[in-house]
Amino acid sequence: MSKIDLNGKVALVSGGAKNLGGLISRELAASGSNVVVHYNSDATERDADATVKAVKELGCNAIAIQSDLTKAANVSALFQQAKDHFGGIDVAVNTVGKVLRKPITETTEAEFDEMMAINAKSAYFFIKEAGLHLNDNGKLITILTALLAAFTDGYSTYAGGKAPVEHFTRAAAKEFFARGISVNNIAPGPMETPFFYGQETPERVEFHKSQAMGNQLTMIENIVPIVKFLATEGWWINGQTLFANGGYTTR
Repeated sequence: MSKIDLNGKVALVSGGAKNLGGLISRELAASGSNVVVHYNSDATERDADATVKAVKELGCNAIAIQSDLTKAANVSALFQQAKDHFGGIDVAVNTVGKVLRKPITETTEAEFDEMMAINAKSAYFFIKEAGLHLNDNGKLITILTALLAAFTDGYSTYAGGKAPVEHFTRAAAKEFFARGISVNNIAPGPMETPFFYGQETPERVEFHKSQAMGNQLTMIENIVPIVKFLATEGWWINGQTLFANGGYTTR
């Protein structure tokens, strides 16, 4: 087992077209990685194309693949397409998730099923396919949420959907370590992205800011260096959830 240099490697980034995923794609390319940019909806196609263009301008290769990862067969196909195109995959980063702030008593069965499919099921099968397709000494990283260490209302299906991924990660870390594959999570605080603002009132935004250093939300720029660390020098970390939230929550 050893750390890896990202130069010439291949990274698959789910949700890799914009926001945190888009910056991860660009920054991995800046370190020399070729990138598979996954995106979900037609509305994100333009962002995916822009990210692919940015990666190529950095001197690396990239492709964009659209897929609904709540279906296990689609996750399998995504990894196979990436492998067929580049010959192998060294780093897999899963940023897929959906936020819903709603009281339990108002949550519908359809909303529950959708939230579990996006936040838990897709993560499980992403981990499975990474275990099948990553090269030896590969790195698997999932983006979770600092709400895993919070005692709060409203986010039962979001935090609840992300919570099982910690157990998936620990099991995978044990099952994959014989091939030198490390499996970890990063749990950011509320992030300065459109996904957060759509769920909160201005007053709650200010409260969330007040709970972290600098009176600010987590920036996507705060998280990308941790992704790169886990993919390189941080290879010895395994089966962990790293809380990166400026002191917002802890265990």
